[in-house]
Parts: sequence; structure tokens; C-alpha cells
Amino acid sequence: MNSLKKLDNSFHSRKIKYIAGIDEAGRGPIAGPVVAAAVIFDKKKFHPKINDSKKLTEKQRNDLFYWIIENSISYGIGIVEQNEIDEINILQAALKSMKQAVAGLFPQPNLCLIDGNKSFFSELKTKTIIKGDSKSFSIAAASIIAKVTRDRIMTSLSNQFREYSWESNKGYATQAHISAVKKFGASPIHRKTFLTRIISVTDQEKLF
Repeated sequence: MNSLKKLDNSFHSRKIKYIAGIDEAGRGPIAGPVVAAAVIFDKKKFHPKINDSKKLTEKQRNDLFYWIIENSISYGIGIVEQNEIDEINILQAALKSMKQAVAGLFPQPNLCLIDGNKSFFSELKTKTIIKGDSKSFSIAAASIIAKVTRDRIMTSLSNQFREYSWESNKGYATQAHISAVKKFGASPIHRKTFLTRIISVTDQEKLF
């Protein structure tokens, strides 16, 4: 059993039976939603390949995605779309998606381990862990669920908006993606507040 599982198990006690790991995917892209996941495991459940989703290949993430779903006690997913991201900002959207993910858990956790240094408001006990996706087994699992779910959303959307190549860039601001936005304008899936940061005022007039 590795250090990721040991950290989670260190929080177990008579009062803390169910621990949820929580993480999100999609803070940085210029298109698409932010997606969060929350996962609860039995204290003894373990898989040696579970790690921060960014350290895994796409195939590894997809394989582990199904293992997590089949072997977790419970998992939840929260999604906040691009329009709401523009309205409330990406931090608040990410925290909202996390809270949605936790609301989908049954049983509800006695402790929520959250990747990063910000927590959503909750009556549940929460603990933030910086770089938690590389320190906590349940947070790492949540990072995989969130990443795979979001990637699938963007791949599906790419069928409607082929010019932006979301099946490959997943909505991130690659040079080709930015060039496509400048050429074809913004789609309804783009985050307008994000585009204004990377595209000049002159070009913005053509976008919306």
C-alpha cells in the first residue's frame, strides 16, 4: 500500500468512517465546463496505479475510470457550464462543481479531502490539501473521474464544432485553438471572460 492510501487511512477514526476525495478538471481551458468529482473508498480498497490524472496516459485514465466506478463505495460528479463560469468566475464555479459532486454521494462523507487550498461552504467537515491529487488516493481517483468525464464532454462537443479540434485540445488554449477562434469567432461553448484575456480588443470585436 503506497503513501497515497496511507494518507487517507491516517484520517480514519471511530467518528470518521467515510472519507471523500474531491478534485476538479477544467479550470484552465477557454471552452467548456468545469467538472468535479468526489469519491469514497473502503479503507482496504486499493489500486497501485491510481495517481494524479496528469501523470497518467489517456488509456490509463480510461481504464482506471471504470475500476474506480466499480470499486468505490460511492462517487459523484458536478458540472458547471461555461455561461455560469463567465457569470461567477472560475474559482466559484470550481467550488460549486465540487459541492455538487459531494451532494451526489451516498452515504455522505464524514470528511471531505479537497485538492488545493480553497474549500466550498459545507456543513460537512472539510480539509484542503495542496497538490492533493499526488498525495491522497481518493483525491487522485477523483481527479481521474473528473478528467475523463470532462474530456468525453469536449470530445462529444467537437462533433458539433469541428473547427476548434476539441477532440484533441479539450478546450485548452493551444495556438491552433486560438487561431481557430480568431478565424471562425467564438462558439456558445467558449468562455467569453477567458477569451478577453488572450485575444486583442480588435479581434474581440469579431468574436461575439
